[in-house]
Amino acid sequence: MSNTLTTSILIKNGRLIDPANNINKLADILIINGKIAAIETASDAAINATIEATNGIKVNDSTQIIDARGLTIIPGLVDCCARLREPGLENKATINSETIAATKAGITTLCCPPDTDPVIDEPAVVELINHKTVNAAHSKVVMLGALTAGLRGEHLSEIYALKQAGCAGLSNARKPIENSLILKRAFAYAATFDMRVFIEPDEHWLSMGGCAHEGKIATRLGLKGIPVSAETIAIARALELVAETGVSAHFGRLSSAQGATMIARAKNEQLPVTADVSAHQLHLTELDISSFNSACHVIPPLRTQRDLEVLQNAVSNGTIDAICSDHQPHDVDAKQSPFASTEAGISSLETLLPLCLRLVQQTSLELSDVIHKITCSPANILGIKAGTLSVGGDADICIFDENEDWQLTTDIINSHGKNTPFLGWNFQGRVKYTLVNGELLFSD
Repeated sequence: MSNTLTTSILIKNGRLIDPANNINKLADILIINGKIAAIETASDAAINATIEATNGIKVNDSTQIIDARGLTIIPGLVDCCARLREPGLENKATINSETIAATKAGITTLCCPPDTDPVIDEPAVVELINHKTVNAAHSKVVMLGALTAGLRGEHLSEIYALKQAGCAGLSNARKPIENSLILKRAFAYAATFDMRVFIEPDEHWLSMGGCAHEGKIATRLGLKGIPVSAETIAIARALELVAETGVSAHFGRLSSAQGATMIARAKNEQLPVTADVSAHQLHLTELDISSFNSACHVIPPLRTQRDLEVLQNAVSNGTIDAICSDHQPHDVDAKQSPFASTEAGISSLETLLPLCLRLVQQTSLELSDVIHKITCSPANILGIKAGTLSVGGDADICIFDENEDWQLTTDIINSHGKNTPFLGWNFQGRVKYTLVNGELLFSD
């Protein structure tokens, strides 16, 4: 092998946390041509010895050095639900703008639900999004294909064609499938092709027109509520069909204690299910809408303090497998009407890691456990090779300062959407470097 490295980066003296490989130590990482070539305990002698033994080359003057002393190195974050607004709503955001924002937030892989316009129900739409992602040249994007054609809940989509096109799973997003026979057939077909179904549990007749948790706060504010039963009834129906068809199912964006309890019971019964929660559901409650703060208008709605605490415990005990951003960027006008008339959702790429670190600071959760929920666990759910730092694997890496204090303001939000209830919040822990396929795309 030639002594000249095409491209090489050496990350030195950082604390490496890689839950997938059970690593938590000071380490040096050598990256060659986009791949991780060596990982050794922090020591020039050790890393050089490994390089010479395995590659027949030495670090030379062309190697880019990143001094990670005092910093934490983790796999690039994997976000299992982020709406990028393109195609269809480019006035709110684009694949280019949101993948750049993701990179700067340490997120190297995003999963896009199928409720784009056009819907991701045929390979041509998958190819379009892939093309725009490659042109953006920042964070990677994987997609969920539509479970039914046009998400209309009437006819099954071309499931096999979507799998061949590279979709990581199937979903009907929050669009209803009223006919349980169609839902059962969809699950059965997905199981036949070994595709996971991603479910956002919602009984739409119960939630229709609602904008807040059904309870005392909504009643006092005169807002139409969404009962917990809208979530639990949908979960119950889906679990029955999972048991009958054997399909692997992922329940996304849980919001209630009862929902988490149902998933825990299903896991105890050995059903093939996983679940995630939005980061904001672990920090906000229905009390945060008391002043009609439209930035807190989310679906599913913010629920009670007890729900929040049970969800946090569900993250801790493994009932909830992943934490996602549930990123939904909006233009300014979308949040300026009366609360019930505003559009739901938070622009949340920039707060995914900070809110997870806040859990470590405020609860009994260990840092490695939280990192697990935003790296290898969502990658495993999506069935993709990501979320871990293994020799020979892609060098998708996030490096952050666990101790840096900062405040979230609109001018440092890179997403086109500035709609977040966390403006003015003080956080501890900030991304300093992000690498995607071994290329340093962000440094602070």
